[in-house]
Amino acid sequence: MKKYLILVLVIVGLQACKQKEPAGKFEVIGEIKNAPDQKVYLDQFYFSKKDPEVVDTAEMKNGKFELESIAPEQGMFRIRLEKQPQGYVFINDVPKLVFTANTDDNSLSGPNFASPANQSLKKFLMELNQTGTYLHKLDQEIDSLKTNSPNDSIVQQLTRQARDKQTEFEQFATHFADTTKSPVLALFTMGYLQGADKQKLANLISGLSKRFPDHQGIASMQLQFNQMLEEDKRKQELAARIPGIGAEAPDFTLPDPTGKPISLKSLRGKYVLVDFWASWCGPCRKENPNVVAAYKKYKDKNFTVFGVSLDEKKDAWEKAIMQDGLTWQHVSDLKGWNSLVVGLYGFDGIPYNILIDPKGKIIGTSLREADLDNKLAEVLK
Repeated sequence: MKKYLILVLVIVGLQACKQKEPAGKFEVIGEIKNAPDQKVYLDQFYFSKKDPEVVDTAEMKNGKFELESIAPEQGMFRIRLEKQPQGYVFINDVPKLVFTANTDDNSLSGPNFASPANQSLKKFLMELNQTGTYLHKLDQEIDSLKTNSPNDSIVQQLTRQARDKQTEFEQFATHFADTTKSPVLALFTMGYLQGADKQKLANLISGLSKRFPDHQGIASMQLQFNQMLEEDKRKQELAARIPGIGAEAPDFTLPDPTGKPISLKSLRGKYVLVDFWASWCGPCRKENPNVVAAYKKYKDKNFTVFGVSLDEKKDAWEKAIMQDGLTWQHVSDLKGWNSLVVGLYGFDGIPYNILIDPKGKIIGTSLREADLDNKLAEVLK
């Protein structure tokens, strides 16, 4: 019986030895010199709109502490001290990270996470800091020249230097993102390339997706970038459909508040400001007094306003008309952004307006505040 019990214990011990740590578990063994005893927090960052969250807390004694967490993939984290503003950002690229720092050393080179990805991160941050310092100095020189002793040739030279430095850093960051072995460092670097050529970004992101096919952060970035491209394409298509100055204003017929259909074409023979607005649109309501003033000033000079609302609730629409004193004709199909006029005129924001002449030709667009009065004064002499 005793031998059997010993055999069972041996088997259990062997099984325990074979058990693996939970997938994605990592720990940080840290020491921060010259730091008083306090709580230490481990924050996780996300490459999305999700806010950072605390994933572990420890008590630091004599500068030493240990933190741990589980992450399904390589991510970005921060060690944060309770009593001091310093934060130390790192990547969990190895299961056990040794971290050292000194609160008296605020330089980028001081804190150290002993792992390949974090050494590369430090290299990138130091290059970023050097570039930022250089550009800030150039900006100060340019501002000083413009203020104290304007010299176009020197200003232009310094401006070229700044532009060249920005291009140089962009090339550095692109190469860095394209060659790093860390998907998180690639994601971090991409944040500094948002102003780069979109085709170059597309090629870079496509390459990252192939190099890190299983990383959800990279996949999310690819999805967001594709959505941005689709939105740009949509805006370009809308812009192409927007009738410009000199074009004939597309006709449409919509019901007024009583249900009577009124067409834009029925107003031919007058100068007409077609005003696209809505009761729920703050900027529209703010602009309405300017339109009211223009209407009162020019209504006896063959001019009128045709209000086209993107409202969905009739009561709110009628209430806004009364409150703002909009005494011209109004129409709406009460379909909001699904209104047929949006497709006809291709605008993607309100307030928006067009001014058409008595023949129905567009002679002005997006006329707001003083621009509206100036244009009407020009054509209604």
